[in-house]
Amino acid sequence: MTSRTLRQSQASATIDHIGEDLLQNIVGRLPATSFASAACVNRSWNLVCDRVLSRPKLASACSFNPSLQDAVEEAVNKVLSDPIRPHFAIASVAGYYYEDALGDARQLINAALGTHVPVIINRPHGIIGRDAISDEFKEIEWYNPIDEIDAIMLIVGFLPGLKAKIIPLLKQVQPRAVMIDEFVTDIRDFSTSVSGCNSPAAVIMMSDSCYENIKDAIEKLDYAMSPETVVVGNPSSQFRCTNDAQFGTSAAVALVFAVDMNKPPGIGETQFHAVLSSGLSPVGPTYKATSVDGNNFTTKITARREGSGESVDGETILNQAYDEIGDPDQYHALLIGVTKKREYSIGQENVGCMTSLAFHGVPWSSQGDFYVPVGALKTGDAFRLYHTGSTTALSSAAAVSSHLRSFNQGSNNTTDGDKIEVFGGLIFTSPDIFSLGQPDINSTPFLDNFPGVTLGGNFCSSVIGRRVLTPYVKESHEQMVRCCVHYDCSVFLIMCYTPLA
Repeated sequence: MTSRTLRQSQASATIDHIGEDLLQNIVGRLPATSFASAACVNRSWNLVCDRVLSRPKLASACSFNPSLQDAVEEAVNKVLSDPIRPHFAIASVAGYYYEDALGDARQLINAALGTHVPVIINRPHGIIGRDAISDEFKEIEWYNPIDEIDAIMLIVGFLPGLKAKIIPLLKQVQPRAVMIDEFVTDIRDFSTSVSGCNSPAAVIMMSDSCYENIKDAIEKLDYAMSPETVVVGNPSSQFRCTNDAQFGTSAAVALVFAVDMNKPPGIGETQFHAVLSSGLSPVGPTYKATSVDGNNFTTKITARREGSGESVDGETILNQAYDEIGDPDQYHALLIGVTKKREYSIGQENVGCMTSLAFHGVPWSSQGDFYVPVGALKTGDAFRLYHTGSTTALSSAAAVSSHLRSFNQGSNNTTDGDKIEVFGGLIFTSPDIFSLGQPDINSTPFLDNFPGVTLGGNFCSSVIGRRVLTPYVKESHEQMVRCCVHYDCSVFLIMCYTPLA
């Protein structure tokens, strides 16, 4: 009898002696690395370990250690303190301002999790998560780099029945140009190879804010994907990833999740839901642009009020908006929401049309003129102004909390009686600093409804959110309009699991 056969025989004797239930209880208390070793003992132990990790799992931790290496170690040790088989990881790094800190964080995390695990590292405007040392849930945001602290948020996921892959949006040779069609095609090809469907279940996207046509890439991705595909992310942050061997070759990356058509028997269904909590309120009527006078920096406009034949200039539109808002001594940041119908195509495919709502900041003008960014508006486009208000934000957060509560009230039960289980979530939030002063308004809807469930996230200047559920939206002109990039809001990615009967 060989030494290997002897060890396997002894392991089988251990199961016979203590019983599978007790062994399952024991290995279920092991840290991830020891758990992985236990799963390699023999087939019987592997089957026991498979029962321990039979459902998807999310683990997250934050560290505020001033040493990047120690911070990564603290976060990694926490997320690997229980059994988990990492299928992907997302890390948000703040501070640690030295050359290629993101690259160092990537190498440290890959060394701990394995180079086969897809990892995205990004630099947001703040982090949300639970402290690895104190176990306290924290939201830490900064408005200026000088206020930024050293911190890292790490989230690791195990998603049986799905496959994950990082797909880059590559840069072209020309300055500030990106290969959008190739990006969309690569996502489709990966999804098709895994699931047989060219649209994946979900996409988490990070992109570089210095590329103005990132919004074009997001819109084309929205056009190309089926309505069921959820897309969330941070469109304005530095990033690194596992397959970005040559730093700077990508303008964005997508972590793509596709259902495995060859998933093992007994695995249920993992689902993704995106929910938007917004602080935006419309101001004034809807207009249609009648004149668009642009230069290299901004576009000056005149417009006609919906239902009226009379054109008004930008100064009049702004003055009417400020009159409606009131409180002239208080600064109010305005956004313009442009409803536009544009033609799209992927590669040599036939051209199609899509109507979308795109938000843009309204630059302040000392002359009172109404300017919008170049290319944001064309003659004939409909638009409306929006501003941020704490009352709207609180009302929206309450509506979202009520919607999330439905997951716990059995209203989403499957026909065979198995309830959907929420096992984790991500939050991307961009609250306006002048109006969202409520503490914990961002994560409260999730934490109140799913206490003890893993949540981690980013503060961003804007948020990607496709197929977001917004039950509080009442405006008819937005009902059939798609919007993927949002401001002054929080987008929750809710991860759920429905076990087999």
